[in-house]
Amino acid sequence: MAKKTVLYDEHVNLGAKIVEFAGYLMPIQYAGIMQEHRRVRTTVGIFDVSHMGEFLFSGSGAEDFLQKMTVNNVKKLTVGQVQYSVLCYDDGGIVDDLLLYRYDDHFMMVVNASNLQKDWDWLAEHKPAGVNMKNISDATTLLAVQGPKSRELLQKLTDTDLSVIKFYHFTHGAVNGAQMTISRTGYTGELGFELYMDNQYGVKLWQTILSTGKGYEIEPVGLGARDTLRLEMKYCLYGNDIDQTTNPLEAGLGWITKLKKGDFIGRDVLLKVKEEELKRKLIGFQMNSRAFPRHEYPIFKNGREIGMVTSGTFSPMLNAGIGIGYVETRFADVGATFGVKIRKNLETATVVETPFYKPDN
Repeated sequence: MAKKTVLYDEHVNLGAKIVEFAGYLMPIQYAGIMQEHRRVRTTVGIFDVSHMGEFLFSGSGAEDFLQKMTVNNVKKLTVGQVQYSVLCYDDGGIVDDLLLYRYDDHFMMVVNASNLQKDWDWLAEHKPAGVNMKNISDATTLLAVQGPKSRELLQKLTDTDLSVIKFYHFTHGAVNGAQMTISRTGYTGELGFELYMDNQYGVKLWQTILSTGKGYEIEPVGLGARDTLRLEMKYCLYGNDIDQTTNPLEAGLGWITKLKKGDFIGRDVLLKVKEEELKRKLIGFQMNSRAFPRHEYPIFKNGREIGMVTSGTFSPMLNAGIGIGYVETRFADVGATFGVKIRKNLETATVVETPFYKPDN
């Protein structure tokens, strides 16, 4: 039976279209994906992303354990800093992508809802003595407030100076009278904050942010616009762009894969991949016609299949079809052209620089 976040009734009352996603009944849209997308890009939107998973790690061995399990360098994390990373299998395939938060006496890992149990089991399987793990997912409400006006809006509800929180940093403070983690992160590319709190504060804060945000034309935003917003930034979605059959290097995540940090799960295979050079790369492309691509559409060059679309949509900001996908490395350079098979037609597309859309923040 599908779970509900504490905000489920709020979504229903706002007229949201509800769908089952990763085992939760979640809002896919309210007023409409295009409108919600543009709202986040121009003023501010609020998302319920409480379906995400949160794990806590503490104990004397926590840092070393996370250093072994993830590809990024955990030892470089300072208190109050957030790190984007991935968990890998022994063969270099991706278990999940994640955020890692360093508090003064523990770490918090934020994982994808669809992978929550799989991630927990993988971590628990490798956990040594001296590390304590706690799953707080069901007790945690997570709100994302995103857009150019997000800081101005949230500052009205907190005494914490939000202007000093740098990108990928966080603090603990009171928002609307409730203590929570205030994180300068998000999945949209815009200025924004993610707020982690006990479930008891979720409904009241959601309602307060919506009422306070009326002067900024705030709108609630569903998972549909969350997907189109992240795609304009070429942010990967697990299950589409990355999974157990892809490795971080071909997925364009070499910047977080610290092969020189010492041993971690998957490192030996990834070192070999790097030495042998990549056979395929994840690229961004824009359609040259009004067509737009979708997940698993094949990509052709000179009558031969050279890759596959992993994510595609119509970009509300570019007014064009955009997509990301894996192609053979020799076809991955910016400016290269190929055909995307959309139904029975082969529509031309061009490899472009990413992100597709560059916010002003």
